[in-house]
Amino acid sequence: MSLTDWVQTGRKLNASDLHVETGTPLVARVRGELVTVGEPIPSGYLAQVAKELLGAEPWAQFKERGSADVSNVVAGMRCRINLYRTLRGVAIAVRILIPSVKDLRSCNLHPDLRRLVDPASGLVVLSGPTGCGKSTTLAALIEEINTSRPRHVITLESPLEYLFANRRSFIRQREIPTHSPSFEQAIIDALRENPDVLVISEMRTPEVIRLTLNAAETGHLVLATLHSATCAEALSRICMSFPADIQGNIRAQIADCLVGVVCQRLEFLPQHHIRVPRCEVLLPSAGAKGTIRAGQFSQLANVIQSGGEDGMWTFDRYQRWIEQNREWVSPPPLTAAQAEQLPVKAAAAPPARKPPRAPPAESEIEISIEEDADLPDLAELAKRIEQRSR
Repeated sequence: MSLTDWVQTGRKLNASDLHVETGTPLVARVRGELVTVGEPIPSGYLAQVAKELLGAEPWAQFKERGSADVSNVVAGMRCRINLYRTLRGVAIAVRILIPSVKDLRSCNLHPDLRRLVDPASGLVVLSGPTGCGKSTTLAALIEEINTSRPRHVITLESPLEYLFANRRSFIRQREIPTHSPSFEQAIIDALRENPDVLVISEMRTPEVIRLTLNAAETGHLVLATLHSATCAEALSRICMSFPADIQGNIRAQIADCLVGVVCQRLEFLPQHHIRVPRCEVLLPSAGAKGTIRAGQFSQLANVIQSGGEDGMWTFDRYQRWIEQNREWVSPPPLTAAQAEQLPVKAAAAPPARKPPRAPPAESEIEISIEEDADLPDLAELAKRIEQRSR
């Protein structure tokens, strides 16, 4: 099977990710669960696929670095592809992206998140663990801007994932390092390109974080992603990226320009057979700003807990909304052909039935006495025994 065949198979299964490694079958993630498809990949074949996918110069860089990121259209589907070396040789991880960019409702996100793109300037941080859907939420917020107001949007991504069509906004997408050598250089360039909205796919280094904060302070709305488990951890990680002697200035900078922090996880809804984002949302209330300036990030959980009227969401509060919501957007159900390709779990063997018991002979008398039987019942039972014994 080729890369095209693997992506076609994944698409038929409605898989979100594919994992390929020498010596193992194709592994697909379908609705959060891993399933295997086909036969093990022969030795040496993946190296050939990777070399053809990357080209000569990137292949040489891959052999030196041990990993590479690319985005490409495979079998008519846009894919984010990571190639890396393992003990068995070359391995490939493929994220199959949805064909079109969806808005917040189509991504099963709460409509309140729309308020994050209302301000003309400031910083919005989208956080969460790897694979929790940050890129999809980021794309949904960009699409909310695109469909509602005329804005000049510049996105800096590595690699490009979702492709946007200009609607009311004008969206310029730049890939690192294809269109700019680094995020740092791309941010500096973007500030000279008259953007209203700047999108940074991931804040990876202190310099990128510094430039991101400066952009948010100078009249731009900046959307950026970061890996973290909570909103408080996201802001703490930003501050801890800098030397201790300037962390106070960074906290003040964050408090002044913050529009909101969203931390999300994916929650599986078995009754709907879908995974939906479960979010924690921090907004810049007076209490939140004071807590950030003081560096008391451990207290932000209490700020979010008490900030329900200000539009903040704890994970538990958001979970209650999930439980009450009835309008979910589900992916198309699997067709019969797709279902046939899914591995079938062996059903548990039914318990062995005992052979029917032969009716008792006349000489056999089966007697059962209840523990709470009273004297009249025992007397009646004794009379029946006496009659059978005759």
